[in-house]
Amino acid sequence: MADTGILAGLLGAIAGGGIKVIDLTETLTPDYPTIALPPEFGQASPFVKTEISRYDDRGPGWYWNNFTISEHTGTHFDAPIHWVTGKDVENGSVDTIDPARFIAPVCVIDCTAQVAANPDFILSVAVLEAWEADHGRIPAGSWVFLRSDWRKIADPANYTNLDAAGAHSPGPDAAATLWMINDRDVIGFGTECVGTDAGQAFLFEPQYPCHHYMHGAGRYGLQCMTNLDLLPPTGAVIVAAPLKIDNGSGSPLRVLALVPA
Repeated sequence: MADTGILAGLLGAIAGGGIKVIDLTETLTPDYPTIALPPEFGQASPFVKTEISRYDDRGPGWYWNNFTISEHTGTHFDAPIHWVTGKDVENGSVDTIDPARFIAPVCVIDCTAQVAANPDFILSVAVLEAWEADHGRIPAGSWVFLRSDWRKIADPANYTNLDAAGAHSPGPDAAATLWMINDRDVIGFGTECVGTDAGQAFLFEPQYPCHHYMHGAGRYGLQCMTNLDLLPPTGAVIVAAPLKIDNGSGSPLRVLALVPA
């Protein structure tokens, strides 16, 4: 007979305030910033919402909208097949990933001071090992989130922090990405910025190492999150389930954190 006590305990803790549910998701609006690639490449669609009816002659009893959006606009999930290195990963699209993998613990690496001093801050193995010295080993199967408090740093009118030299935002280098995969067996990497890679990662070798190695290893990405300052360094659980898009490379989603009060 199934033990319902575990789930009842979880629901009771949420209802009673013993577990807080924190929304890590940005609100989608038509002016939400989208990654802009060089003009010779295809571009991601911004969020576009079109009203169908609102209790009027188009539909007297209901309100609803159509919307258009890229798989990679707003707070969104990157599946392995998003990157060429992950194109042959088994169960690498959002509709084929084991749904149990959408629930996982998280380790939050607070790099706010470093990013405030240098938006091009690069997450290194040394920074990760220093974090472990304070908080313990990163468990296998965990998300690693780089906390930057990006919304407090970036110009609201220039969320990607773009200038003539390209974008300027933090991210991991190749060694740190490989360390997270090979030495700590993480499930993926997340950030508050518009991409999991640093803004200047087109200059790295390989280019965009977080995408290159994470997705090639069958791991995932989360970006454009918010409220990472409300998470503890360890102990929270992330619920991040993308839309079940046929052969989807990613999806906007609602990212929730369960945090012991």
